[in-house]
Amino acid sequence: MHVPDGFIDAPTSAVTGVVAAAAVAVSLRGARRELDERTAPLAGLVAAFIFAVQMLNFPVAAGTSGHLLGGALAAILVGPYTGVLCISVVLLMQGVLFADGGLTALGVNITNMAIVGVVVAYAVFRALVKVLPKTRRSITAASFVAALVSVPVAALAFTLLYWIGGTTDVAIGKVAAAMGGVHLLIGIGEAAITALTVGAVLAVRPDLVYGARDLRQPLKLRVGGELVDAPAPEAAQPVAARTSHRTVWISGLVASLVLAGFVSFYASASPDGLEKVAEDKGFIGSAEEHTNADSPLADYGVKDVDNARLSGGLAGVIGVGVTVVAGTGIFWAVRRRRTDESADTSPTSAGV
Repeated sequence: MHVPDGFIDAPTSAVTGVVAAAAVAVSLRGARRELDERTAPLAGLVAAFIFAVQMLNFPVAAGTSGHLLGGALAAILVGPYTGVLCISVVLLMQGVLFADGGLTALGVNITNMAIVGVVVAYAVFRALVKVLPKTRRSITAASFVAALVSVPVAALAFTLLYWIGGTTDVAIGKVAAAMGGVHLLIGIGEAAITALTVGAVLAVRPDLVYGARDLRQPLKLRVGGELVDAPAPEAAQPVAARTSHRTVWISGLVASLVLAGFVSFYASASPDGLEKVAEDKGFIGSAEEHTNADSPLADYGVKDVDNARLSGGLAGVIGVGVTVVAGTGIFWAVRRRRTDESADTSPTSAGV
């Protein structure tokens, strides 16, 4: 799904760039309401984890591979506004440092993966959560379905953009069918990864999962010798945490480093869904060489390191490190801005 330079013409790329910039600006404001002192570092970790898992292309069918998009995972774990920022940070790191996804196509990629992917996934998730029982299993099941739906919808969003501003004349109906079909299969992998990750965090710290903020343990009252649920919803108590926030953060970082630094070596080398469709439908030739093709980390390898395993592993570790630092810095700044604004508008600071 990483669109290279050359697939989409300049006017369409410019418009999506404006859309992406506006969405990021709105998300920066919205994220102030979602982030607190616990979730700000978690959001940086979520961005780093998505970066790591996106290195793990898994085989799909007919010589095609797929990888996590991450929109559903980010939105459910840290909120939709923060989720848009997480995916945008990942795409920026990938485009600038690793020559993955064109720079002129950055607006296209943010629009497809960060905006469409997050918005569709979170809308589906919230709709399901409202009708399902308020249990951890329901949250996990809703995560699976939301992730599954978001991937083919994001793929069709690319098809729409290609219909508007594609640089090659192709049968758009065939492109839409191919993109939707292969990304529906990729969506199954996305759904499995998302559900497993959300379920793992729910098992140890459900209070850190934004999408489970309504998951409560009802207050029990003894009436006539029997325990019954208290009728007032405001009396509900938060689910108790089993693991410290620091332990969750360290565990997540270690997992990200292992995935990017070691497991990524065994990722599928087959072309991903977009690349395969572009080859089959005849528009792969319109892709342009990346502006940062000579970057020291281009193609997820360290320049001048001949050992492929070591080169890819080092690149993955560097990518996780840079992403977690950049992401955490941004989210802490957003959180601090919220704190400063609250202090400025408090009755004490306002004065008489």
